[in-house]
Amino acid sequence: MAYRPQKPPLPETSEQLRARIPGWGVDLDPAGRPSVPQEVFDPGAYGARWEFPERQPELHPRERSIEHAFLTPVFSTACPPKGLSGVVRRYAYRRFSEGRAAHWLLLVAADRIDTLESTAASYASKRPDNPFTETGVRAEFSHHGIRSRVGRGRADVKHTWMDPLVVAGPWVAAGTGIAVGASAALRRLNRAR
Repeated sequence: MAYRPQKPPLPETSEQLRARIPGWGVDLDPAGRPSVPQEVFDPGAYGARWEFPERQPELHPRERSIEHAFLTPVFSTACPPKGLSGVVRRYAYRRFSEGRAAHWLLLVAADRIDTLESTAASYASKRPDNPFTETGVRAEFSHHGIRSRVGRGRADVKHTWMDPLVVAGPWVAAGTGIAVGASAALRRLNRAR
C-alpha cells in the first residue's frame, strides 16, 4: 500500500519479472547503482515518525486517480471542481488512467470550460473582468513592451505574433457572440410586435 514507509511486496518475484520483461531489474543489484553507498533506507532519519500519515478529512468529494486505492493523505481544497468543468474533470479521473491521453485531454478541455464559466460568471457579477487592465496590454505601451523584446535575444519573441490572438481572441469571440445573440433577440422581438 502506498504512503507506508516499508516497500510493498511485489506481486511477482524478481526472477519472474526478469524472465517476463526484458531488461527488468537492471539496477536491482545495489553494486550497480550510482547512488550506492549513499542510498540508505532509513525513514526515521528523514523525520518519518508515523506508520501511516494522518489523513486530511475529505469534507467535499475530490477527484482521485484510479491508480490509487484512496485519496492522498493531503490534498488541496483551494479549487474544488464546479460546474460543467467539474463534471468533465470527475469523468476524466473516474474513467481514464493517468497513462491515457484521454485523461489529460479531458483535463485540458475542462480548464478551457472553466475559463469560459469564470468569464461568464464575472459578467454576471458587480465587478466584471476588465481585459484591458488585467491582461497587461496597457504595460505594453507604458513599460517599453516592444523595446524590451526586439534585439535582446529573448526566446519568447517567437510566439509574440500569436499573443494578441490568444489573449484577445476569446474576448472578441465572446463579444461577437453576445452581439449576434442580442441582435437576433431584438429581431424576434420586432417581428413579434
